[in-house]
Amino acid sequence: MGDVFADLVGQAEAVETLRRAAAAAARVVAGESVPAGAMTHAWIFTGPPGSGRSVAARAFAAALECERDGVGCGECHGCHTALGRTHADVRFVVPEGLSIGVGEMRALVLRAASAPSGGRWQVVVIEDADRLTEQAGNALLKAIEEPPPRTVFLLCTPSTHPDDISVTIRSRCRVVPLRQPPADAVAEVLVRRDGIAADVAAWAAAAAQGHVGRAKRLANDNEARGRREAVLAVPRRLSSVGACFDAASALIEAAEAEAAAAVVDSDATERASLEQALGAGGTGRGAAGAMRGAAGQIKDLERRQKSRATRSQRDALDRALVDLAGFYRDVLITKLGAPVPVVHTDTAEQSGAAAEKWTAESTLRRLEAILACRDAIEQNVKPRIAVEAMMLSLWKG
Repeated sequence: MGDVFADLVGQAEAVETLRRAAAAAARVVAGESVPAGAMTHAWIFTGPPGSGRSVAARAFAAALECERDGVGCGECHGCHTALGRTHADVRFVVPEGLSIGVGEMRALVLRAASAPSGGRWQVVVIEDADRLTEQAGNALLKAIEEPPPRTVFLLCTPSTHPDDISVTIRSRCRVVPLRQPPADAVAEVLVRRDGIAADVAAWAAAAAQGHVGRAKRLANDNEARGRREAVLAVPRRLSSVGACFDAASALIEAAEAEAAAAVVDSDATERASLEQALGAGGTGRGAAGAMRGAAGQIKDLERRQKSRATRSQRDALDRALVDLAGFYRDVLITKLGAPVPVVHTDTAEQSGAAAEKWTAESTLRRLEAILACRDAIEQNVKPRIAVEAMMLSLWKG
């Protein structure tokens, strides 16, 4: 890699902003004066899923730690370790469950107050900052209001709406808006970086609706393609009330299976490591007593793993809903003759047939039902209830 921003697809304006800030940060480290506002201590990266919020934050962190005047060369030790998440002065907060708690945030803020060991910057990257609890947000706010001189906070959220990030935190941060990258830019990255055939990359980029990670999975993973095909078959299955409930069950069960497959290995590894650290497999009364006393720690691990599994299920379900919304979007643009390409080229025949049969108004109601389902799940409505209600709305039109 010759540039830490190489994987930030279709975000030329944001990259230019971050490059200028990293260069200013390097001058600060060198003891030079910089114009007011050239570099700031708190940033918010916003944009739709797949736009590269965490990629941008990680690349900016690497540029701040770059040993070649902040250019983000991608080759020095600072760039490599920051991108690989092993840099001593770069800490990543990734929620394992549904939220980021106050205890975790207080501990992080305390560590971030120390001087950078490498002499450049302490960087805290908070992915999914919209999952901060109110108390965790307050702990972060105090640190942002009174920041240590060489600490930078990088927050990733879908938007700056108060539902995603508090107004007071937003007011103390510089916002970097990201957009959904165009499909041709995503396809180019898949070909260049991952060696995927051009025709497969083009299809996957369009089907993933600009989400780079999803496009890569669709291009490489037969099971991911199979799950997508099952989701896109839903509109044809909705022939009765019973069929609606069957389709809802199938969608929920598929999301649960996908989530379980994603976490089973990490869960087993975590439990084995904890039990070994607590003396599992040892002999004698001391080892047995230690394991009995460790029941609380194991229970806490199980609680965190359950929370992570719930979040993984919801993420998998949301991906399915986005695919389904894409189908109804294709129906709508076909019905209206809009001069834009369809998302799902492999179901263009089905969406075209639906466009002949449905009105634009009924198609829009179906699309709104999917968006309402996503919102309901985000507001902690039980997924099965939300999906069942959505399926009935899709059937009725």
